[in-house]
Amino acid sequence: MRAVVLALTVALVASQQINLVPEFALDKTYVYKYEALLLGGLPQEGLARAGIKVSSKVHLSAVTENTFLMKLMDPLLHEYAGIWPKDPFVPATKLTTALAAQLQIPIKFEYANGVVGKVFAPAGVSPTVLNLHRGILNILQLNLKKTQNIYELQEAGAQGVCRTHYVISEDTKANHIIVTKSKDLSHCQERIMKDVGLAYTEKCAECTERVKSLIETASYNYIMKPAAAGVLIAEATVEEVHQFSPFNEIHGAAQMEAKQTLAFVEIEKTPVVPIKADYLARGSLQYEFATELLQTPIQLMKISDAPAQIIEVLQHLVANNVAMVHDDAPLKFVQLIQLLRAATLENIEAIWAQFKDKPVYRRWLLDALPAVGTPVIVKLIKEKFLAGELTIPEFIQALVIALQMVTADLDTIQLTASLALHEKIATIPALREVVMLGYGSMIAKHCVAVPTCPSELLRPIHELAAEAISKNDIPEITLALKVLGNAGHPASLKPIMKLLPGLRTAATSLPLRVQVDAILALRNIAKKEPKLVQPVALQLVLDRALHPEVRMVAGIVLFETKPSVALVSSLAGALKTETNLHVASFAYSHIKSLTRITAPDMAAVAGAANVAIKLMSHKLDRLSFRFSRALQLDFYHTPLMIGAAGSAYMINDAATILPRAVVAKARAYLAGAAADVLEIGLRTEGIQEALLQSPAADESVDRITKVKRTLRALANWKALPTNQPLASAYIKLLGQEVAYLNIDKTIIEEAIPIATGPKPRELLKGALKALQEGIAFQYARPLLAAEVRRILPTALGLPMELSLYTAAVAAASLNVKATITPPLPEQIETMTLEQLKKTDVQLQAEARPSVALQTFAVMGVNTALIQAAVMARGKIRTIAPGKLSARADILKGNYKVEALPVELPEHIAAVSFETLAVVRNIEDPTAERIVPLVPELAVQNAQTPADYLSSEIPDETPVRATAPFHKTLCLAVPYIEIKGCIELHSHNAAFIKNAPLFYIIGQHSAHAAVSRAEGPAVERLELEVQAGPRAAERLLKQINLIDEETPEGKAFLLKLREILETEDKNVPVSSESSSSSRIISSSSSSMSSSRVTETATIMEPFKKFHKDRYLAPHGASKAKSSGSAASSFEAIQKQAKFLGNALPPVFAVIARAVRVDHKLLGYQLAAYFDKPTARVQLVISSIAENDNLKICADGALLSKHKVTAKVAWGPECQQYAVTAKAEAGVLGEFPAARLELEWERLPLIVTTYAKKLSKHIPMAALQAGFKLERATNSEKEIELTAALPTQRSLNVIARIPEMTLSRMAIPLPVAVPINPDGTLTIHIDEDILSWIQKHIKEELHSTFS
Repeated sequence: MRAVVLALTVALVASQQINLVPEFALDKTYVYKYEALLLGGLPQEGLARAGIKVSSKVHLSAVTENTFLMKLMDPLLHEYAGIWPKDPFVPATKLTTALAAQLQIPIKFEYANGVVGKVFAPAGVSPTVLNLHRGILNILQLNLKKTQNIYELQEAGAQGVCRTHYVISEDTKANHIIVTKSKDLSHCQERIMKDVGLAYTEKCAECTERVKSLIETASYNYIMKPAAAGVLIAEATVEEVHQFSPFNEIHGAAQMEAKQTLAFVEIEKTPVVPIKADYLARGSLQYEFATELLQTPIQLMKISDAPAQIIEVLQHLVANNVAMVHDDAPLKFVQLIQLLRAATLENIEAIWAQFKDKPVYRRWLLDALPAVGTPVIVKLIKEKFLAGELTIPEFIQALVIALQMVTADLDTIQLTASLALHEKIATIPALREVVMLGYGSMIAKHCVAVPTCPSELLRPIHELAAEAISKNDIPEITLALKVLGNAGHPASLKPIMKLLPGLRTAATSLPLRVQVDAILALRNIAKKEPKLVQPVALQLVLDRALHPEVRMVAGIVLFETKPSVALVSSLAGALKTETNLHVASFAYSHIKSLTRITAPDMAAVAGAANVAIKLMSHKLDRLSFRFSRALQLDFYHTPLMIGAAGSAYMINDAATILPRAVVAKARAYLAGAAADVLEIGLRTEGIQEALLQSPAADESVDRITKVKRTLRALANWKALPTNQPLASAYIKLLGQEVAYLNIDKTIIEEAIPIATGPKPRELLKGALKALQEGIAFQYARPLLAAEVRRILPTALGLPMELSLYTAAVAAASLNVKATITPPLPEQIETMTLEQLKKTDVQLQAEARPSVALQTFAVMGVNTALIQAAVMARGKIRTIAPGKLSARADILKGNYKVEALPVELPEHIAAVSFETLAVVRNIEDPTAERIVPLVPELAVQNAQTPADYLSSEIPDETPVRATAPFHKTLCLAVPYIEIKGCIELHSHNAAFIKNAPLFYIIGQHSAHAAVSRAEGPAVERLELEVQAGPRAAERLLKQINLIDEETPEGKAFLLKLREILETEDKNVPVSSESSSSSRIISSSSSSMSSSRVTETATIMEPFKKFHKDRYLAPHGASKAKSSGSAASSFEAIQKQAKFLGNALPPVFAVIARAVRVDHKLLGYQLAAYFDKPTARVQLVISSIAENDNLKICADGALLSKHKVTAKVAWGPECQQYAVTAKAEAGVLGEFPAARLELEWERLPLIVTTYAKKLSKHIPMAALQAGFKLERATNSEKEIELTAALPTQRSLNVIARIPEMTLSRMAIPLPVAVPINPDGTLTIHIDEDILSWIQKHIKEELHSTFS
């Protein structure tokens, strides 16, 4: 009986199980109401947003069991650009009318078990319209399981195959089945997206572990009712959010929010009828990219006649950027690029033929064409060069940029390969190198877009490398390695390993530079497959039989693979017994610098380095900079997700003074991505080998002797080998090598005749002739500096785009004319020095350089039909006009430069930044709406609308934002009557949230203007230099210095003293001195007594060099030596207070403003030199009437070990004074030098800031390794003593008011060749500079004799 009951129960449950497959019966048409909304902006209410709304009825009808038709009825499109949620949507009537016919064409699709299959549509349905249908079909995509209520799977959808989570529940009371599915669009097995300009960037996964810049998620909710053969979708709602911020999202982020509702209305009997046209297979549910890549998101253009529009824009750019750059020139340049992208090859060829012979038009076209980035342009550049219509520099410039910008598909790669193999290219080595490097870069870009890219693409390079190896063709091997390094394909590892030393015996016979290039070619492979490269690099580092440079370069590659703790520790353990100090120093400094790295992607390496450094000997830290070193510095700010890193590697050779190699690299981090921005490398391998065979390689000689021998070896360059480069250099941009240069003996031999032959003289002659006739020059140069884009489909079927554009145009006009008296001879080379001395040259020049730059950051919808986006727009425009007149009268020793008045623009510089919500459509371009993202009246709601799709707008409570900041700062420059003003304006959204993003959004601007101030006009500004005996004649005001011994001098000093005493009484007593003393005291007390005692024990007496060598002990010595120095200097001064009374000035400098009222304004400098006393005096004085302000500098060389100088300023140089004394001597038994600064009175501002600075000295000194002791030093004196205990270390003692600082045994990078008695350890028998000049003359004479 129980068995029967159980059987009946199971049968009953089985009969009641519901089929979860959505039902669309064959004889019925299902009518749904569909509404969709896509809005972009910040989520806070009261700010502007931009978006699109689509509403329609949807008719679904079955054709067969698994084939259905879908038709949109009464479709309507709405635009939105306004303050959310206050402003209403606006119907896009013209756009709806234009698309109505397309929108209402039924489409066909396959649908089985809730899964959408193939999609069919007539050819008349555009991809954009079909994608809108896919947005509806995406709602119908349901993978429902009968046996599970909660499950997860990778589900195909419009946006790709993404991780999807299902929850199925049943509402028995309402007889509903509720299905909820959520998609994590950041974790997709296959994500539909297009990236532009990101091929050479690396995804920094570690940077986005804790914080993310882009978060994407979607939630689908279904209410289903049981039906006869399945379930009926009664209602479906979709909410999708794309959130992006260049900073950490917790500080605020911009959002693209999509909402869809599909609600069942009724069932009709009338079936959907397809139109009479062929229904073509149009793919699947996945989004189909249309013309988004050709359409820039910053402007919407209706391209009806591309050639005519290109010519129109080109003529506008040429006509409006002549004397000065036009404000909208960058935007027009982007417009030109967009039009060229839409043009055909025939169109562009016709335009080129029309303008190629017009230089200005030709330049604009050559700057714009490479930035187009389409295969058509690469083909055009190739054809025009082979036809001889492009010069080699034009071709290289255009090709390098075009290859970086073009989409790397298989056709373009083959086109580049054919270009590299063309016979005309092959005859020009430099050109072939550029094309080959570009070929490697194209493969790298293609493999980023297609990770499964075949190794067959590299077969030509592998074959080239094999052939070059068989022929021992070193230049070809080098080129092949660099191409493989650019490509970075793992399939190239084996061919490269054949050239690695130690791993293949054949490689050991190759030159060292080839071995190094082979190792460096592994770097891009290591980024993709680090585990393959790590064992190879480690084996090279540890092979002591290899050249040290090879091992150090392998170390660079090893650490770029981000090795594990175990691997780094193994390396550190092996290096404990390393015998080569260069390798040990390089590895130790590299590992130590890595311990300080803060970038997230290097965090694991930094941890490994911290472990490894403990295993290595700390004695290596004391090696000087003459040993090889590696240095890495970085900065990363996690909240802002921004950072920068720099690396420098210096590989030295013990035998020579020149480094073997120097490499410097800069890396940047932004918004979860990283890129190697720039890398420059220099190698001196050929020079090194030549030096090793010269006496400069002798280890027993000192550094200076090595310098002399090295210079002598370099001068004998003719004896250097011809079969290898003397030096080489390369440059990398974004991790790709774009150019390299080998300098060999042949290049030098060819360059010397060019530099010294008749051509330079002809050029000089032509330039001088042109200057005398007058030169009028106008030039404009545009640049698309950045185009970075990511295009993603949304749930609606509309594309969402994140993009950054930066374009700039620079223009300059220059007019120059020279007058030379007497005229130069026809044969300039016959001109003698005496003739040149008698020449009077006058030059007049007027220039007006200007720059305009615009940057756009966009987030929103971008199609050829409609654009709706939030945009940040930045503008910079600068104009710097100038007019100069210069004259050089060589015979009279007079040189004058005059700045003449020019017509100034309203603003010489203008910077603006604003954030906007923009919507525009192609059918009604005049109806474009632009709304500031942050209005002055910001609306914020306490409650969020329950349904954004509802036409009802809830009540809102307006909250006025903070008032915009506006300020104008002006400064008038006295005497020259010029006024400069800066006008600042700022209005942001920080009133919503105190976060970086909210401070940025809004409107910000700054304008700088220069204008004439009130007062007499200035005719010109003059700077005149007069050398020789006529200097005194040029002085505009007689210089007299007060003599304190005369009655007039005593009266003046007495009056000045009274004024200063009055000022001192009026100055309030500051508590800073006492507080500073307390800080010093507390800092000192925190130190251990041992440190203080140790500091005291090193205070040896300083003894100056003298004919008796040493003087008395320290206390008496200091007083005596100081007094002696002062008295001797004072004695010299007493002999002649002012040298100008007895001597003429050596030269005079006058800087003045010439005004219309002829009032003297400016300053003059007179320099005097008294040879018998080795005394120099400079006097700077005002030339204005009744202005006795002067600056006096007086110095004398008292002996070969001592120099003293005094600087005084104020009225008659009597108000303030500082005396400086420098002398050489010994500290204990060590050679030393001492510098003393003494003052009687200083300006109040100097003493005030000095007291503030003194608060930070104790902490800074301790951090720098100095020992500090509180002392009662002089309040008006600073003494700095430096001693050399050895030639490679330095002791420093500094005595300042209230404290003494000291640090012992500071390591020096180079040895200082000084003996304890002050003599040099070497004897320089000739002046090196004269020696160099002599050898150059000998070489030139031998060359042309």
